[in-house]
Amino acid sequence: MLLRDWRAGELRILAAALVIAVASVTSVAFFADRIGQALERDAHQLLGADLVLASDRPWREEVAAEIRSRGLEDAAALNFMSMAVANGQNLLAGVKAVTPAYPLRGRLRIAPAPGAPDAPAERGPGRGTVWVEERLVAALNAPVGSRLRLGRAEFEVAAVLTLEPERSANFFNIAPRLMMNAEDVPATGLVQPGSRVTYYLYAAGPHDKVRALEASLKTRLERGQRLDNLETGRPEVRQSIERGRSFLALTALLAAILAGVAIALGTRRFVERHLDGCAVLRCLGATQAKLVALYGMEFAILGVLACTAGVVLGGAAQEAVAAALTGIMKTTLPAPTLLPAAQGFLVGLVLLLGFALPPLLQLKNVPAVRVMRRESGTLKRGALAAYACGFVALCGLLIWQAGDMRLGVTVVGGFAVAVAVFFAVAWGALRLLTRKSVVRLFGRRMRYGLANLRRHARSNAVQVASLALGLTAVLLLTFTRNDLVDAWRRAAPPDAPNRFLIGVQPDQLAPVKKFFDQRQVAVPDLYPMVRARVVAHNGRAVSEADYTEERARRLVEREFNLSYLEQAPAHNRIVAGSWFAPDARELSVEEGIAQRLGWKLGDELTFNVGGQAFSARISSLRKLRWDSMKVNFFVIAPPRVLEGFPATFVSAFRLEPGKEAVVNELAARFPNLTVVDVGAALRQGQAVIDQLIGAVQFIFLFALGAGLLVLYAALVSTEDERRREAAVMRVYGASRAQVAGSQRAEFLAMGLLAGLLATLGAAAIGQLLARRVFELDLPPSPELWIAGPLAGLALLSLNAWLSSRKVLRASPAITLRESV
Repeated sequence: MLLRDWRAGELRILAAALVIAVASVTSVAFFADRIGQALERDAHQLLGADLVLASDRPWREEVAAEIRSRGLEDAAALNFMSMAVANGQNLLAGVKAVTPAYPLRGRLRIAPAPGAPDAPAERGPGRGTVWVEERLVAALNAPVGSRLRLGRAEFEVAAVLTLEPERSANFFNIAPRLMMNAEDVPATGLVQPGSRVTYYLYAAGPHDKVRALEASLKTRLERGQRLDNLETGRPEVRQSIERGRSFLALTALLAAILAGVAIALGTRRFVERHLDGCAVLRCLGATQAKLVALYGMEFAILGVLACTAGVVLGGAAQEAVAAALTGIMKTTLPAPTLLPAAQGFLVGLVLLLGFALPPLLQLKNVPAVRVMRRESGTLKRGALAAYACGFVALCGLLIWQAGDMRLGVTVVGGFAVAVAVFFAVAWGALRLLTRKSVVRLFGRRMRYGLANLRRHARSNAVQVASLALGLTAVLLLTFTRNDLVDAWRRAAPPDAPNRFLIGVQPDQLAPVKKFFDQRQVAVPDLYPMVRARVVAHNGRAVSEADYTEERARRLVEREFNLSYLEQAPAHNRIVAGSWFAPDARELSVEEGIAQRLGWKLGDELTFNVGGQAFSARISSLRKLRWDSMKVNFFVIAPPRVLEGFPATFVSAFRLEPGKEAVVNELAARFPNLTVVDVGAALRQGQAVIDQLIGAVQFIFLFALGAGLLVLYAALVSTEDERRREAAVMRVYGASRAQVAGSQRAEFLAMGLLAGLLATLGAAAIGQLLARRVFELDLPPSPELWIAGPLAGLALLSLNAWLSSRKVLRASPAITLRESV
């Protein structure tokens, strides 16, 4: 039966749709897997390694030996503060002494002079030389080639350091960087017993080996030691990567949904063509069980073969494109895992069986009398249950493939609701459009087309809903995707703040603002900051021993930066509770730290500020935008709670290139202020986001191409029914022009309706994704509302033109004879 149906062309469209479906799902899943691995690998450039070991005392030699014994690369560094002296000037510098292998991930970048183009460095500073940041060059008047003293030793300034992978954007990197060779540290005499030095070990290598090392070391960490990976070390980078993964998962979901549309319509065409054959088999004595077994086996063989071909095609396609993508991204993609192949294969089988089993149950119920009376029987309750089971299984697979419960539920749930709404609206609109009072307004050809719509109102409503669903996915892949990506770019704009200002005293607020105004630099918002340590939670004393997670222990061990404000910052979003009243004794806490430390709404926290304690309850949880580069606080209180405590003010502002002298002038005018240059960290973060967006754009383009092919297969699936109707019209005397005109009218009405429904669906699902999944503000898109209806009209017009050409070339007599 399989070979006969294949030779007769019965299964080609269905098999092609299934192969394309599995290929698109598999290729997107392969890309998502490989690019996800690459992004996680490349994002570790911002740590300088895959795993960073930090300690306030030298690491034992056996720790470094263990890193090497596990087959991992290793490097080491020391970090401390010291005065750099040159030309009678001195400035506090953040000294970092590194071994030649540093960094293990990413590249140091240096320039021959301030403002000159930079380039990657092959290795770190050589013996007897230092690399310094631009601020040190300007403050000490120490250009490249000059001499600089550090402790008891003198060094040559060999380069201007423009980018250090590990440099993070926090308040503790307050001094300009000076990088030197680790072997030169003893000559400076700066590291003595009791010196405040942080010792680093770096490890990099295969993921499983790094995780094994991390698990081994965690159990042996002592006080003052910690392990940093991408999850714990760089929250602002983690947020961008998680958003990128969500975009990739969205692409795979949309490709799978397009596949479902095509397979559903392709199966419908197959079943309609086999109703007569089943009736003949029933006349010859075939039982219902025999029919189900025959067609079930045929579909199972077809599914295995087509899904295998789809997996192979998807793998080959992603390998070919990955080779080209490697040159564009300037990185090597890791080898894919086998999970995407299994996902694509299972999705294909579930799609086929989920949409094939109910029609197969309908086939077994075909009465033998259909041979004479053309009756097909009705859809039984068991078939409806099979549809429900198939739909539930498909939803589960799609959510699993998404890898994100919230994203999967949002997309699958949104499309499930869209199907029901699309069908109901399409059926109602078609009934309204074909009322006699409306039909009389049009010419003869249009009336014929509208009559066809009314005669097949339910099946046409199904087709309109299917086309609208496919167009919704295509619109999401194009216009809404562009809007989401643009919103993502705006979330971390190139003009984000690149300087932090720390230590402004209350009596300096007005002079500092005036200083910025006079230098034509945008006057920054200044936020009060109070240093406090949490000492109790719900009346119970808090200590680091209460927590097992290293990051939680570190948070409790250190002082918090508290602030007091009357209104919530514009770049924060309240996700639970409500903002406090000005006279309340309440707190607003960042949701991440609340989860990590076990704080909940209504809990009472007690803080100690310089020996004085105060208590307040948590009234709200906030979502912070770490990638905004703006000032953020874990804990905010009303003014009346903190105004009595000593506070300084902090801010974030943007300094355009060429105005670097303003910082030196600010430091001379207000010596107590500290300006933190986070421009390098901002450039790193923006580079990661740009790479993520580039990967997402490419994946969306590939999925769009597959989706359009699948959508075309769905449109072709209704060709037989159109051809029979055209043949009947020709027999009754309709001209070729009348046949073509009526079909065009029918397709134009369906196309316009499908386009409008798809536009509404894409806009609604896009807003839902933006706000619930990606946490972005998505403004309305005028282009979407124009392109959606036009896309529906264009797609159905093209199909009408292709269909009418085939219909007019076919002989009506032969068409009707084949239908009898």
